[in-house]
Amino acid sequence: MLKVNVGDSAPTFSLPDKDGNEVCLENFKNKWVILYFYPKDLTSGCTIEAMDFTASLPEFEKMNTIVIGVSPDSPKSHQKFVDKHELKVLLLSDEEKTVLEAYGAWGEKSMYGKTYFGVIRSTVLINPEGKIAETWNKVKAAGHVDSVKEKLKELQS
Repeated sequence: MLKVNVGDSAPTFSLPDKDGNEVCLENFKNKWVILYFYPKDLTSGCTIEAMDFTASLPEFEKMNTIVIGVSPDSPKSHQKFVDKHELKVLLLSDEEKTVLEAYGAWGEKSMYGKTYFGVIRSTVLINPEGKIAETWNKVKAAGHVDSVKEKLKELQS
């Protein structure tokens, strides 16, 4: 369950991108930010989500919005993911899981009766003032981008 709620200030962060360059939330002041947390590069659900966000990027850009994906994978892994699927979204590496934990996207999961810790697929929409505008918990990859787009349109109208 996400630790952030609508109206909260978004926890700030600085994480490396696929090229090892540090990217900070502060870099996107005066923009809407879609911050989505996903478990693993090059897996089916995560590929669907990243490709859907990439396909919708022109629409999001018209709405003054940047899309950032965060996972615990390394920058090198992100580079392979981007190259293989021609992704245009910004992917950041949170190998220490500090940002995942700050937002509440790292937690206990269960599969086949075993519990373990991992990334809880979730999304946070941050407004241009740096406040949480909307949250989505335990997201299903297919169709998720459309619900984010609809909410963004609603908030901007």
